[in-house]
Amino acid sequence: MKRYFMTLSILLLLPVMGWGQLSIDETQTIANSSNQPAPVHPVPSERQIAWNETEFYAFFHYGMNTYTGQEWGDGSESESTFAPTKTPNPEQWLTAAKAAGMKGGIAVVKHHDGFCLWPTATTEHSTAKASGYGKDVNIPQLFSTAAQKLGMKYGFYISPWDRNSSYYGTQEYIEKVFIPQCEELAGYGSDQFEMWFDGANGGSGYYGGKNTTISIGSTYTDRVMYYDVANLRNRIHQLAPNCVMWGVGGEARWIGNEDGYAGTTNWSTDSRNDENNNEQGTEDYWLWNPGEVDAKATSGGWFWHQGESVSTAEQLFTFYMQSVGRNATLILNLPPDKSGELPSATVSRMTELGNLIKNRLGTDLSQSVTASATRSGGSFSAQNLVDGDKDTYWATDDGVTTATLTIDLGQSRTVRYVMLQEYIRLGQRVQGFSIQYSIDGNSWKTASSQEAMTTIGYKRIIPLNGSMSGLASGYTARYIRVNITKSKACPVLHTVAVY
Repeated sequence: MKRYFMTLSILLLLPVMGWGQLSIDETQTIANSSNQPAPVHPVPSERQIAWNETEFYAFFHYGMNTYTGQEWGDGSESESTFAPTKTPNPEQWLTAAKAAGMKGGIAVVKHHDGFCLWPTATTEHSTAKASGYGKDVNIPQLFSTAAQKLGMKYGFYISPWDRNSSYYGTQEYIEKVFIPQCEELAGYGSDQFEMWFDGANGGSGYYGGKNTTISIGSTYTDRVMYYDVANLRNRIHQLAPNCVMWGVGGEARWIGNEDGYAGTTNWSTDSRNDENNNEQGTEDYWLWNPGEVDAKATSGGWFWHQGESVSTAEQLFTFYMQSVGRNATLILNLPPDKSGELPSATVSRMTELGNLIKNRLGTDLSQSVTASATRSGGSFSAQNLVDGDKDTYWATDDGVTTATLTIDLGQSRTVRYVMLQEYIRLGQRVQGFSIQYSIDGNSWKTASSQEAMTTIGYKRIIPLNGSMSGLASGYTARYIRVNITKSKACPVLHTVAVY
């Protein structure tokens, strides 16, 4: 009987004990109390976002080919052929690029011929055996120092394909040459923003390092195998955490042409091994793999050639609009000549281009913005679109995938361009939009443009009543209306601007 009453007493006490354990902790906050929109996957890494924000940067093809007049050397060139007539001047290169409005540059420091523009422990085919002002010159060191001095981003092109190395196509090439070279370059600055890996490789041909004609596979799978890409990414990210591995590296894609344009519809999602749809990307693909447009500013090849001319500022502005204005970045090639400097004509043209971009896209006319729908429970006001802060954004409620943004310019003006930016930390969402204009805010007309108004992504620039070429003629208007007509989830934009 005693055992019965003792058991009963314990059972009677259990609820009281349980209530004490389950009492509410009023200091805790509810998850997502600010009602942040859920991301639409995939989303970019922080290094990919920083890469996208670079937008426009220079390519400097300089090396053995500058002195042989070739575009692709075969690896048999004598090191003494690299003979600059002056000490190469990367600071002059980058100063010209900065005048054009570029935020950084990529220096080619090893092309397919395998010649390294720095004294390296991995090969004798380097500036250690060059002649004249090229003897022991260290382009990576000069370039990184100049970029840091000018406050510009920087990185290096290193060809995975090496026609000089007798190890090419073997595991020894990965372990003794390629990855050690990449690690040497990463050592020239942990703040590098991009390392550029050309997809050209293999195939049948003469290899100077082997002194014979051989055949090596050239498919995407071959490249991944020859260069141990997964291990390469991991090792470089340890040394340079913000360095995006371009092309073969798999963190940003070649746009699919070298003619200065991306697709009018351009998704930042795409595969790593399919180069058939690079201009548009692939909607709903599982990998964030944004596009970069590479284009030449000169009439010759990628390397400097005697007698070449520089494209006009208008032609280069078209490249800018067709790349940066279509959710891609633009890397514009400016080849130094045999002196190791950019020709004066190139330098002058970069200043012209910078002034042209600044004059057309430098002054935002927007005064205020209102929205037909705004997300509740947080700071998602339409005014976030014009506050100059890339980390604040406008959004709608879940399930609301269409909306209208009305931009007031304060007075009637001639408007030529509208710029839109999604908050891509939460993914790329918008699938369709349109633009209207009005003088009085009551009567609206649809703006015509040769641009398909589909994707936005990191940045989209629409020329009103005109094409990407030349100055858009524009309209007279006080109000601009952006209609989001289709979106994968609630639209999320951080900036709108009218020029």
